[in-house]
Amino acid sequence: MSGVAAEFRRLFGREPEGVWTAPGRINLIGEHTDYNDGFALPIALPHSLDVAAARRPDGVVRLSSRQFPDVFEAPLADLVPASVPGWAAYQAGTLWALLDEGYPVSGMDLLVDSAIPTGTGLSTSAAVCCATVLAATGLHGCAPAPAEVARLAQRSENDFVGMPCGIMDQSAVMLSDRGRALFLDCRSLAAEQVPFDPAAHGMSLLVVDTRAPRRLVEGAYAQRRRSCEEAARILGVRALRDVSPEELPGALAALPDDLVRRRVRHVVTENARVLETVDLFREGRPRAAGPLFTASHASLRDDFEVSVPEVDTAVEAALSAGALGARITGGGFGGCVIALVESGLVAECGRAVRAAFAERGFGEPVVFTALPSAGARRLS
Repeated sequence: MSGVAAEFRRLFGREPEGVWTAPGRINLIGEHTDYNDGFALPIALPHSLDVAAARRPDGVVRLSSRQFPDVFEAPLADLVPASVPGWAAYQAGTLWALLDEGYPVSGMDLLVDSAIPTGTGLSTSAAVCCATVLAATGLHGCAPAPAEVARLAQRSENDFVGMPCGIMDQSAVMLSDRGRALFLDCRSLAAEQVPFDPAAHGMSLLVVDTRAPRRLVEGAYAQRRRSCEEAARILGVRALRDVSPEELPGALAALPDDLVRRRVRHVVTENARVLETVDLFREGRPRAAGPLFTASHASLRDDFEVSVPEVDTAVEAALSAGALGARITGGGFGGCVIALVESGLVAECGRAVRAAFAERGFGEPVVFTALPSAGARRLS
């Protein structure tokens, strides 16, 4: 907090009126289900970003980041979708969404300082949008509910940036609790905190940042969403969430080509895996979720085709070293792998992943453990 406040003073020549923080997130299971009205089970990470902010009297917004130090400056009233390039689009889009929906926001200076690794699928974009909503509304005397903050942040990405994401990432950023996983119904937005304390069960959640460049992520993501929406139209359902596992064989037979069938099979089976994992967590049996993690990865690799060689290598190496289960997390095409690991095998799994990467000629991955953490909030 002191670092972003001091940099704000240096950059803008005055004190910030407040500092807000928002975490990154990791999705334990439930990938590409959110925009299909399905289920997801994310946690917030200890890694977070801070936003320092102060109002301006002239209607101008100035946006900067300690990681991308250029300053974007424009009148708030001039912000329109697709008009802002680069990192600043997420914050600008958030302010545009607030203004468009009648929130009494005006000019302001905002500075971001992020400890969330970028380009890894840990939802830096959702974190910055949520923190910006909190900062802008907090400065102007508003206090939208956490679920409303998530919706506004999603609208920034959908309607301003042009990224057709669901609402899972933003909900995880806003609603998560320490020591809990967030069971999210992406249709009703009902959320339940379910126990997830790996250490209490002699386990750790190992995260492998493969550092693989994310390839064609925006266009490929949108293409998969379109395939799912077209399949739902053909099947006559509101969304693929409405296809049960029992109905899956008939649904697949009604679809016109193998690619769409594979996309549908992933979504339907992934929703079932989320529900089974939640039941295991409620029963205090998180260790038994390991095979579900691994099955999720196989589905994402083979049916949804969002994995890459670095990710598959990390999964295979972790499993070979004794991980209970491992999978890609996030939208895919690079990014991170998570593994449920017995606490005594964390170091061995990390060594195995690094050795496999070296053997394949990949760059060295970053390996760390994660605990379920708190959601976004004001710091000062």
